Amino acid sequence: MQKGFARPGYFFIDTKGIIREKFFDAKYRERLTGNSIVAKLFPELGQEVTETVEAPHLRLALEQSDRTGSPGTRITLAAEVRLSPDVHVYAPGAEGYKPIKLVIDPTPEVELKPATYPQSKTLFLPVINERVPVFDGTFRISQDIKVNSGMDFAGSLGKDGKTFTITGKLEYQACDLTKCYMPTSIPVKWQLQIIPLDRTRAPVEIRHK
Repeated sequence: MQKGFARPGYFFIDTKGIIREKFFDAKYRERLTGNSIVAKLFPELGQEVTETVEAPHLRLALEQSDRTGSPGTRITLAAEVRLSPDVHVYAPGAEGYKPIKLVIDPTPEVELKPATYPQSKTLFLPVINERVPVFDGTFRISQDIKVNSGMDFAGSLGKDGKTFTITGKLEYQACDLTKCYMPTSIPVKWQLQIIPLDRTRAPVEIRHK
């Protein structure tokens, strides 16, 4: 049934004509948007800030590569964290501490992909002679979501589509040079308009015979 179906994908080619990155999906119904590709290659250019949140010891900017999607598209959500000076949070993999974690609530409208964290730094704690992975300054946590591509869901969108709210939380424990503060959880949310697929057939004169 799927013989001859196009497999959408992208190549990132530099000015010398060398392929630096490629993005392909095995399923023809699942595809990255152009904006989500830009967001992966150039995060500071490819995502739109949709909300900012002031929280203890940090400022949070919620971003998304696209405000609209259709069944099967993959969209990148992100949380840019800007920590106060001399403050750090623990990175995933830190043992005995509460690492920062982006948690998005499951919802039938989208499939959640694993969250992506930046490269951590190693902090040496001389008092206890221990090295731990941390984040400081400004960094970004991103997570891809795939819009439900099931026939039942696609059929429920109607002609104009629907707008859904994606919710979650950012969990973290901030520390400075002298002490650690109580663990904190900040609610986060994004809005996504899901529009139906364009099933209009090509004009007869250009259809493949």
